[in-house]
Amino acid sequence: MKLRKELWFGFILMGLIIAAALGMLIAVPKITNGHIGLLMLSLVVVAIMLGFPTAFTLMGMGMLFTWIAYEENTTKTLDLMVQSAYKVMSNDVLISIPLFVFMGYLVERANLIEKLFRSLHLALARVPGSLAVATLVTCAVFATATGIVGAVVTLMGLLALPQMLKGGYDVRLSAGAITAGGCLGILIPPSVLLIVYGATAGVSVVQLYAGAFFPGLMLAGLYIVYVIIIAKLKPAMAPPLTAEQRFVPLPPDLLKVGATQAKRAVPQLIQALKGSRNHGVPTSYLLKQLGVALLPALLFAVVALASYNSATKLQPLEAPNSELSEMGAGSEPGGIAEPGGLAEPSGGLSEPPAEEEELKEMGSEDAASEVASEAAPPAPSEASAAAPAAADAVQTERKPASTGFWIGLGIGALALLAFYAILSFARLEIFKMLLSSFFPLLVLIMAVLGSIVFGLATPTEAAAVGALGGFLLAIAYRQLTLNVVKESVFLTAKTSAMVCWLFVGSAIFSAAFALLGGQELVEQWVLSMNLTKTQFLVLSQFIIFILGWPLEWTEIIVIFMPIFIPLLDNFGVDPLFFGLLVALNLQTAFLSPPVAMAAFYLKGVAPKHVTLNQIFAGMLPFMGIQVVAIVLLYIWPQIGMWLPQVLYGR
Repeated sequence: MKLRKELWFGFILMGLIIAAALGMLIAVPKITNGHIGLLMLSLVVVAIMLGFPTAFTLMGMGMLFTWIAYEENTTKTLDLMVQSAYKVMSNDVLISIPLFVFMGYLVERANLIEKLFRSLHLALARVPGSLAVATLVTCAVFATATGIVGAVVTLMGLLALPQMLKGGYDVRLSAGAITAGGCLGILIPPSVLLIVYGATAGVSVVQLYAGAFFPGLMLAGLYIVYVIIIAKLKPAMAPPLTAEQRFVPLPPDLLKVGATQAKRAVPQLIQALKGSRNHGVPTSYLLKQLGVALLPALLFAVVALASYNSATKLQPLEAPNSELSEMGAGSEPGGIAEPGGLAEPSGGLSEPPAEEEELKEMGSEDAASEVASEAAPPAPSEASAAAPAAADAVQTERKPASTGFWIGLGIGALALLAFYAILSFARLEIFKMLLSSFFPLLVLIMAVLGSIVFGLATPTEAAAVGALGGFLLAIAYRQLTLNVVKESVFLTAKTSAMVCWLFVGSAIFSAAFALLGGQELVEQWVLSMNLTKTQFLVLSQFIIFILGWPLEWTEIIVIFMPIFIPLLDNFGVDPLFFGLLVALNLQTAFLSPPVAMAAFYLKGVAPKHVTLNQIFAGMLPFMGIQVVAIVLLYIWPQIGMWLPQVLYGR
């Protein structure tokens, strides 16, 4: 019955599209090529909804209507197809797609997500709705490292959903947290969506990554705030963890030295090092545990010293010219100076009046000699001796640190003291779990994104670094086998081929649409409405939101972005800002029924009693949060534009 409802919805939607296209053709007094282009667009959407492969549908429709546009000239049609395919093949930005995808599949197979979820849900045990919050944080971190929505949703459905259902969480809230968190990978860099949009719109992928960073964090933060509010207002939907679920077993060697769950770790470890109290536990083991516990203090010291050095460092001044020449040397009698020399003015030199009066008042030869000695340049030997001293003074002098630096240092020191005040042995074990799961992924993410955002590497080079990092993680966790590499390579080739064929199909389709005049017709229609910038953005985002129901983000980007992008100049919209709005909006493509692929990924691994309707119902509040995020980004565009402006002066 549910399947019939979805089929009816799809058929009704397709019927409306066809009826609108036919109505347009009947209503216009004369059918032009532009109207045929709009008919082609309608037929493509209907064919995709019927289940035809998107890439080959675009290519087939594009070739057919190009042949019509060229008045049945087969040679020109084939030439256009070859040129469009070659243009896609010569796009260097697309090389980063298989590398990022390969990194994602390797990280996925390193089995980090189970350790990551376990450590995060223990670390956040005191937060309301801790299991759902830990799920969202895990999804955000793992989605950033992989960018593969299906993989993240499926794995979290296997790990987090049973835990949440066992803890008494509401099915809808659990399903919504998993599906919404899993979709963050299409927004937070390194995102394949941003690469595809950048290549389609001609926008720098580096600037898109910088711009999407804070909106992605904002959206994840809004999800977490929503879960915490629900857990506070309706505790029955997200009960707190029980004592059994919070329990962290301690290693036997720590138990021998008197460790308990609540005892503070650092003082106890220092006491245990005195020899008589270590109860046969090796000193090396205790030193290792103490070293792990002191890692935050060591990191704080390194960061504080580096920050102090940066805050007090002076910019190097240009060294003065040490070669002194006598005034007037090299000048010609007429006052014309040789290159590099000084010329005496032809009118001679006159003493300043103020200085003359001062000499008269002083009335002594000593005063005159004093003034003369002050006015005279130093002897060459003195100047040469003074120059190194001045240079040394410039090199050794440092400016005082600002008040803001000391305030930040004080806040950091207080936070470090608070950390050690609550660092029990149970929390030390959780910290060690985070060290082995969360921080390796964080280092990988920062290495990839940092190298891109700060201009140290292009997206393609950073993707290669990320793929190498995925290899190293798989080796470190002893998961790198021949089968893992084969599966990762096969899935990477499959995904990359899909994206690249989409680009080829999109190029052919866009060329046919432009040849028929469809783009010009759409542009004339939009401009005839006399919309303001705000009205245009609302209209375009509403259309994308509606398209997210029947279509996936890849289809929306490659089919409809070439229609919207040429209109941006008419309304003074920055393509980078528009891309950020679209990226936020396209989260709905994975969360909106009837397609909602995230729901089907979760349904495939969920217990039988979890229905598809419950999953859809759980996703709806998170779709509303996405709309709120779009509104916030529009009201305060600096959320997305500040970082590109700071780094690239955009």
